[in-house]
Amino acid sequence: MMRVGLLLVLLTIPALSGEQPNILLIVSEDNGPELGCYGDPYAKTPVLDGLAAEGARFAKAFTPYSVCSPSRACFLTGLDPAINGQLGLATHKYAMYREWPNAFSLLKTGGYRTGLIGKLHVNPESAFTPHIDFRAIPSANFGRKKMAAYAAKAGEFFKSAEAAPFFLSINYPDAHFPLIPQAGGYPGDGDLLEGGDVKPLPWVGCDSPRLREATANYYNCMSRLDSLVGDLLGELGKAGKADNTLIVYIGDHGAQFSRGKTSVYDAGLRIPMIVHWPAQVNPAVRDEIVSVTDLLPTMCEAAKIEPPAKLSGRSLWPLLEGKDVEWRRDLLAVTTGAAPALGCLQFALRTGRYKLIVTPPGQGANRSATAYLNHYNAHFLAGCTEEEIAAAPAPVRDAYATYLHPPACELYDLEADPHEFVNLAEVQDHQELLISMKRKLHARQRLSGDPLGQADHREFWLREAENGRKIDYRGRKGFRWGYLERFAPSGG
Repeated sequence: MMRVGLLLVLLTIPALSGEQPNILLIVSEDNGPELGCYGDPYAKTPVLDGLAAEGARFAKAFTPYSVCSPSRACFLTGLDPAINGQLGLATHKYAMYREWPNAFSLLKTGGYRTGLIGKLHVNPESAFTPHIDFRAIPSANFGRKKMAAYAAKAGEFFKSAEAAPFFLSINYPDAHFPLIPQAGGYPGDGDLLEGGDVKPLPWVGCDSPRLREATANYYNCMSRLDSLVGDLLGELGKAGKADNTLIVYIGDHGAQFSRGKTSVYDAGLRIPMIVHWPAQVNPAVRDEIVSVTDLLPTMCEAAKIEPPAKLSGRSLWPLLEGKDVEWRRDLLAVTTGAAPALGCLQFALRTGRYKLIVTPPGQGANRSATAYLNHYNAHFLAGCTEEEIAAAPAPVRDAYATYLHPPACELYDLEADPHEFVNLAEVQDHQELLISMKRKLHARQRLSGDPLGQADHREFWLREAENGRKIDYRGRKGFRWGYLERFAPSGG
């Protein structure tokens, strides 16, 4: 029956269109899959839910690094963080090793009119800006000013792309901190949530009125995002371009609550991913492990453009067409903490069921976890306090002890423990699995050419991060991190 069903699906989905489609890449910020279509009980996201119902929704979509600049470099280049070089935030002068071919350069060369609305936040910007024909709202806009301008500027761009197909990347500030509940009338008064309407995100593990209020405002940001995407799609429809536009929606990484953003837990790495193209994408929920690095080769295949060789990602088109193909069985992830003050180098290998986390020795406390605990700056205000952690159930308290002072290895059974509260690395019955997954992680690093897989490079990174905590690198004109030369691939 399964073979017959698959055959029927393949017969009803036409082959990839011979015409180059328009491509619309919609990116939200600092949110995981807290959408109605992913089963979230509080999300009010009818527009994105509708896209998912008519397109492909990926249940296990991930970024290899749960911070903005590295994630964006990944989906724009198709390369993992340690391979492209963007191993921290652009605002802290982390950068790619070189001006890699990317979505803007490849699609422009392939005949597309290209546009960028919202922030870029990847270094060097010179890898991208010469290939962008239309630019609007270049700031991060965390203050949520003139939110209606996103759709209006997109409408201008759609009208300007009459002679060629377009590629537009539109980047919204929601749900980045500050979690502003209402801006520009979005969401409407009737859709606003308050702390009493919600419980904290389940992977946070702690509960308090303060956390509930922050969580409610996170959902208000998601509701505003959904309304703004509705306005955007309205402009696409008015331009008469909806039928031949490949729409991709992703969040860049998980939410900025404790154990989310900057971590290698699923709360940081797992993202929503929806792909929609009428009569081309098979409506389905896919369970394969997919990465944001898969988006560049996917867009290239749709546009009939040869992708660069040796990408970390691979085209999603076999999955989008409903085909049964051999696919990756695991995903490699990394965090450096995003900046020296937040530094904690960790690696993760995520399979369909298990997660291994490895923390190289000599780092002390997890500075990112401590930043949440101490509310390091305004972006960390939803971090759990010592009092909130102390009031949590014992498994959650243990999980926070692990988060704040990570051991050499962590091992989680994601089927039994989806929020990664119970570390199995010291459990005797799991030693064989632990050894096997450590070998796989090191093998993945070797095969991918990950420089951080080498002990001397790891030690260099940790020394440079320690030195970075002692100097004003942001104030030094022309400052460049030493790893950019030491780790760069030949010719980079």
